[in-house]
Amino acid sequence: MPIARLEDRAVITVAGPEAEHFLQNILTVDVEALADGEVKPGALLTPQGKILFDFLISRAGPDAFRLECRADVAADFHRRLLMYKLRTKAEISKPEQSVVTVAWQDESASSETDSTALRDARFPQGDVMRIYGAERGSGDGGDLAAWHALRIAGGVAESGADYQLGDAFPHDVLLDQMSGVGFGKGCYVGQEVVSRMQHRGTARRRVLLVSAASPLPAPGTELTVEGKPVGALGSVSGKQGLAIARIDRVKSAIDNGRDILADGIPVTLAIPGWAKFTFPEGATAAENG
Repeated sequence: MPIARLEDRAVITVAGPEAEHFLQNILTVDVEALADGEVKPGALLTPQGKILFDFLISRAGPDAFRLECRADVAADFHRRLLMYKLRTKAEISKPEQSVVTVAWQDESASSETDSTALRDARFPQGDVMRIYGAERGSGDGGDLAAWHALRIAGGVAESGADYQLGDAFPHDVLLDQMSGVGFGKGCYVGQEVVSRMQHRGTARRRVLLVSAASPLPAPGTELTVEGKPVGALGSVSGKQGLAIARIDRVKSAIDNGRDILADGIPVTLAIPGWAKFTFPEGATAAENG
């Protein structure tokens, strides 16, 4: 069974009688609807609706939650949560030692370890598991390249690799498509902006799958149509990659038979098969968004 130990991830725990209420009121994800045995994506936003921190959240016991995030921003995320805590009856801690392992293509992973193995809801096929608290395999880190390729093929974007914190809305990175935003719950930080984008259908930047006949250039390479930018590459694995691009401009290029280029390399852009959004009809290179 392929595995990868993710050294660049960290865990923050929030536990106490008011932990669920506290998180429900500040995070995008519907914490009350979070089931045992699953991990869901979510974000803490700025008041303007931009992603300040992204994470994966899961239940870690009665009145306890685990928030897995990038290790390099974990201390800042921890401090930000403490700022919101005030008199809430919950303890927020960042364990110094936390092991995050991902395993895939084997739904029996949970029976093979004493750790808690949880289904990663970002992958609809249901065969990707997050494992916390124990190391697996030979201890060499596992197959990180294979995990990287799997995430790209699944259309799963993460901050740092595919976008910068403070520079993207939840819709841009498909949190609205993968239960990362609870549109039926009450207010949370940045909720007004996100709800407006949802109800008005104004999301134009989206994560798309990128493919080419030759290896793709480096992440960050601009995607252009006749010299004009339409987006930029994020994660890359050989001839496959992810990009955040303007879907109206991409659709216009497709309709008019214009090449989309990444440093001179023709690329094809597609919507992840599990996503529910579509390219806009009659798209034009509108300047909004």
